[in-house]
Amino acid sequence: MSIPVVDLADFLSGDSERKAAFVQQLGKAYEEVGFVAVKNHGVSDSLISNLYEYVQQFFSLPSQRKLEYEVPGLAGQRGYTSFGREHAKGSEAPDLKEFFQYGQNVEDNDPIKSEYPENVKVDEVEGFNKTLYEAYKNFQKSGTALLQAIALYLGLDENFFDGHVHNGNSILRCIHYPPITIEPKSAIRAEQHEDINLITLLVGASADGLQILTKQNEWVGVTSLPEQIVVNVGDMLQRFTNNKLRSTTHRVVNPPKELWHTSRFSMPFFLHPRSEMSLACLESCVDENHPKTYPDATAGEYLDERLREIGLKK
Repeated sequence: MSIPVVDLADFLSGDSERKAAFVQQLGKAYEEVGFVAVKNHGVSDSLISNLYEYVQQFFSLPSQRKLEYEVPGLAGQRGYTSFGREHAKGSEAPDLKEFFQYGQNVEDNDPIKSEYPENVKVDEVEGFNKTLYEAYKNFQKSGTALLQAIALYLGLDENFFDGHVHNGNSILRCIHYPPITIEPKSAIRAEQHEDINLITLLVGASADGLQILTKQNEWVGVTSLPEQIVVNVGDMLQRFTNNKLRSTTHRVVNPPKELWHTSRFSMPFFLHPRSEMSLACLESCVDENHPKTYPDATAGEYLDERLREIGLKK
């Protein structure tokens, strides 16, 4: 499936017509599909290449070494999470993946620093920690620009989201789907789900497998071209806009049998706001034909609820 392609350079160009066209393209795509591919996204090819190289080195470590980076009590929010720990909401079957999560570095005197655990540093892979830090900062910058466009599409001030995502609870997740060694019980590596956050930025995975559920209730494969990232709406933005912008259901399927011996790597950046942000439905998105769908909640309350539902938090 060819998903809509937008060029972030249009939004950042300083040209009011190009900027306005970008806002409409992005908003329309999110209303109709839920996914877009973004060109000129600001995350360099060399940084993405380094990220994949070091992440693959980390997941190649012996299991016992990786387990030393799994921190009990953090609900998978920092460091390593071992194979089969997470499942999709409403599914008991564990996803066939292991992952490493890297979170916010608060570098000013913001008191929100006390809410976040420290990032887990990996000793064995030189360049791993530095590259995760740089990638996180770049994704955060690009994601903030995309939220500015979304704010304009919703009739809000362009900088509406800026304060909410400054030092927000965003996560860079490095995922490894290991080779399949025995006949799987399911054709699915990661069951169908919607993301929890505001938006997700995803650099091209190392192998195919991502599928989205269309409005016609059909599963279609999604691949981004080189030099593009795929960006989708998450549940927090769906709640905030009272379903005007829809969180798209997606999954990761197993490869054909001849490729079972291969790994798949994926690097989503889940852009979260600060925990105190209200997700109460925007009044401008509520009317007689679109009654308020969701109860009021803060981002922190909603995240806590969802982490329990997917098995990462008890």
